[in-house]
Amino acid sequence: MADQVYLDYNASAPLCSEARQAMIAAMDVAGNPSSVHASGRAARKIVDHARRTIAELVGGDSERIIFTSGGTEANNLALNGLEDVTVFTSAVEHPSVIEGRVDAKRIPVDGNGVVDLDALEAMLKEASDAGQKVLVSVMLANNETGVIQPVAKVALLAREYGAKVHCDAVQALGRMPVDMGRLLVDMVSISAHKIGGPKGIGALAIAPGVMLVPQIRGGGQEKYRRGGTENVLGIAGFAAAAERAEAKMANMANVAALRDRLETELASEAPELLIAGKGTERLVNTSCLILPGMPGETQVMALDLAGVAISSGSACSSGKVRESHVLREMGVSDAGSAIRVSLGLETTDEDIDTFIRVWSRMRGNAARKKARHAA
Repeated sequence: MADQVYLDYNASAPLCSEARQAMIAAMDVAGNPSSVHASGRAARKIVDHARRTIAELVGGDSERIIFTSGGTEANNLALNGLEDVTVFTSAVEHPSVIEGRVDAKRIPVDGNGVVDLDALEAMLKEASDAGQKVLVSVMLANNETGVIQPVAKVALLAREYGAKVHCDAVQALGRMPVDMGRLLVDMVSISAHKIGGPKGIGALAIAPGVMLVPQIRGGGQEKYRRGGTENVLGIAGFAAAAERAEAKMANMANVAALRDRLETELASEAPELLIAGKGTERLVNTSCLILPGMPGETQVMALDLAGVAISSGSACSSGKVRESHVLREMGVSDAGSAIRVSLGLETTDEDIDTFIRVWSRMRGNAARKKARHAA
């Protein structure tokens, strides 16, 4: 990290010092949270504190926070934990949702990647007429483009037809307010490592009345909703990162200014540059930049060699060069030329200057090479 400009926060944020210290302290607690002796109670105290902290961050109930191995497991539990439901998901969801229910019906999106509410209503009406129970799953903010979905409007529509709603808020957490009550949703998935917590720990927050069939069985942990001894170290780090995220939410205005400067300067230099989702509300830290004719993977490697870390899309697809389903559903014709630049609280003006300088040099080199070949 010291020798690299890190602009891939949507893949994972660096571990914050608060989470690190909380995890170090938790290492001295030997007990199992399910044990009734003093050491076990000490471990349980860490877990219970974390439940309350994380519930406050998402406007939920601490008794209905289910710790998981991450956002992927939380999404899978939400999608598969309800019995006898037909699932509707937006066409631009994270792979853990798209692949978590391959039998789901897809809600189309417009050119900015925003769900088509009229299409959703038609789907809900058809399902209602057929007597089907429905779960609608729509993410709060897209991991590739940062586009923010009208989740509350989705939920209001779903309620008219008696459907439940799940929201993947993994990318939104810590970057915009996430409140279950205001979103009107029944379930919310979150993950620690997007907000400076450790990798491998997440949670599903559920509303009263939501009854889930456990997908991991064995033991009575998480009130019989998810078997297995709790990851006390990860949970401690998650809680500390959640407290920090809440305290520093106002600082995202500084991140927004950096992101806007980056986009403005690049667009001024490269008029051919496209910014996915530019015409709608997006996370203030995210830019999906499309440089026609230059493969995203080539850009990622060139920037990496120059000491700048970015991504060509979802990190969950790393090692697999494939077209972004998100950009495809948005109708982007040159989706293979996209890169994702995502900022965090630690991003500086100097980081943005470096990225712009390196990216501009890369673009210039590519243009000169193309001109030589044409000659």
